[in-house]
Amino acid sequence: MNILLTGKPGVGKTTVIGKVLSRLTRRLGGFTTQEIRQEGCRVGFSIRAVDTGQEGILAHVNISGPYRVAKYGVNVEDMEKVGVSALRRALKSGDLIIMDEIGRMENYCPSFQRAVLEVLDAPKDVLGTLQMKSTPFLNQIRERPDVAVRLVTFRNRDALPAELIELLGRRDYRSEKNP
Repeated sequence: MNILLTGKPGVGKTTVIGKVLSRLTRRLGGFTTQEIRQEGCRVGFSIRAVDTGQEGILAHVNISGPYRVAKYGVNVEDMEKVGVSALRRALKSGDLIIMDEIGRMENYCPSFQRAVLEVLDAPKDVLGTLQMKSTPFLNQIRERPDVAVRLVTFRNRDALPAELIELLGRRDYRSEKNP
């Protein structure tokens, strides 16, 4: 099952995923991304492998080069080193593959795009986030019949973790008494 959350920036997509993961007992693989902040301002994004903890810089205001999304220079090398490698490992050994977040920066990394599509094609459960913006790659993912895209809003974000746990299988649910 491929479940991808979408919604406006800051609505809580990553928080919903974190709450789901805290209740599941599965072998996890894939990657997460986080904002990099300095003095209260976002200056970039990091990428982290779920299984190994390996981290890299996905994009940063101080990265120069030909690949840019808004004010951020995209670090294709770390996207491949951390993100693509994490997805490849997850295909081999993960029960649940996390892809948080699939966005416009991937337009500059064909190997990352291929890895994302391979994950979505695999007989594994996937939980991730998909940027709302429109690009050919993001639209291709949205239009797949095997992808369920769920809109996260301020109104539904607190109920979503329980719904997603149900969709991903009760066998993995940790009861409140037995965390």
